[in-house]
Amino acid sequence: MTRKAKRSPNDATHERLTLENVPGPSAEWSTIEKFALTFNGYEVHGSFDACAEIANAQRSASLTDLRTCLFYEQRRWRHFGYDPDASTMEYIHGIVEKIRLKIAAGESE
Repeated sequence: MTRKAKRSPNDATHERLTLENVPGPSAEWSTIEKFALTFNGYEVHGSFDACAEIANAQRSASLTDLRTCLFYEQRRWRHFGYDPDASTMEYIHGIVEKIRLKIAAGESE
């Protein structure tokens, strides 16, 4: 079964990302959530299951892995109907910081 996330009008390819586009280290969930939806992990990986596999394994080798994890966390917590707890926010802030580091290093995959 393929599930589609709502596409953002600000869909951003990796190449278009700049540090200014990525939420800062202390960004609130609402800001991170909007950024997470600039990438559609279901579409990139072809299915909900493929996206979930990467996110649940917490893969972080590439910019695509990181954005997949962030996208999936946004979808997960949207499904739960409430904001992430403190320990999940630590994980999410870690993902965002790794995204920032990859962009700063010029990585685009």
